[in-house]
Amino acid sequence: MLLTGCSSDYQWGWYVVSPFTESGLINLKFLAMGAVYTLGISLLAFSIAMVAGLLIALPGLSSYKPLQYLNRTYVEVFRSIPVLVMILWIYYGLPLVAGIELSAFAAAVIALAICESAFHAEIFRGGVNAIDRGQFEAAEALGLKYLQKMRFVILPQAIRRMIPPLANQFVYMLKMSSLASVVGVQELTRRANELQISEYRAMEIYSVLVVEYLVIVLIFSWLARKLEKPVK
Repeated sequence: MLLTGCSSDYQWGWYVVSPFTESGLINLKFLAMGAVYTLGISLLAFSIAMVAGLLIALPGLSSYKPLQYLNRTYVEVFRSIPVLVMILWIYYGLPLVAGIELSAFAAAVIALAICESAFHAEIFRGGVNAIDRGQFEAAEALGLKYLQKMRFVILPQAIRRMIPPLANQFVYMLKMSSLASVVGVQELTRRANELQISEYRAMEIYSVLVVEYLVIVLIFSWLARKLEKPVK
């Protein structure tokens, strides 16, 4: 079976991304700078999602039913919305609905943080629920209030259990940050697209892009495994 548009006679032009040619070195630097935006988006969104996820998880841990429903509604709604759709809605829709205009970078960070916070909330809730009930009873016996109990007794123990899934979520967010390219953020994928338009060397440029993502994700995956060891 023949694949339309494919040819075994394709002439590779690695000069376009070669560190040994002036133009190739410039192109490589251009692509590499996209990693700064990729990491920046991921780290900022992840940090916001951590805080938001904890705040969202607390109502779900309450015995008060309306708070539990509030938690479940938030989690189910924002886990169901694709990240790409959220980015587009915040960047293009928010100015129309609320008159709030955000830069492409800010819109991408907020969209990723909102979607990710729903997953973080479930990780926090699961981590807290995994703590032995005796710890809760001991905290209550000491006369600690709810927030004090969570801050000084429960969360320090639960966080150890949350580290592996949180680390995996960060790796996932690194890959999802590529969706920010649709609104013009100069991250790795966007820069690769722009370079491909000017150089007409899609295979070579996107091959480098694959390697860049592979290296970044493997590094953070390795760090995630390192963080898991004390928890085992």
